[in-house]
Amino acid sequence: MLRIMIAVDGSDLALDAVHHALALVRRGGLQATLVLGHVQEEASLLELATQGADAIAEASVEAGQHLLQSALALVQAAGVPHETELGLGPVTATLVDMVERCGCDALFIGARGLGGLRGAFLGSVSQQLVEHSPVPVTVVKHAEPAEGDELDDAGAA
Repeated sequence: MLRIMIAVDGSDLALDAVHHALALVRRGGLQATLVLGHVQEEASLLELATQGADAIAEASVEAGQHLLQSALALVQAAGVPHETELGLGPVTATLVDMVERCGCDALFIGARGLGGLRGAFLGSVSQQLVEHSPVPVTVVKHAEPAEGDELDDAGAA
């Protein structure tokens, strides 16, 4: 069975990647275990000095679990085999390590879809993962609402 890591950070962009994976499993008949992976960046020296390493580690785990909740609820509701992984460190390098450690065959990540100079200037995580991942990366672009789909000031479609 395939193992697909989905980078999850609590954003709608990450949920797009979860929805994409679930569509492949439900409609495409893909047999896969989804590994929901979240990375917390390391604390600064100031945070470590003022808060203490144990308190920060505990807060990081709690924050990571909180940010996984929306994605986890979707996967559980779909009844798809899944696991969760939390990492601590630089996002790209830590996700690559998690992919390797978990034996994943692919990596899905949501993205804003910025291209050209703007995307290069921002140094997107998705672009870095495409370059450094040992497995194929699927970048799921966020669907922008069509002009007719946007709500007017009164809240009606």
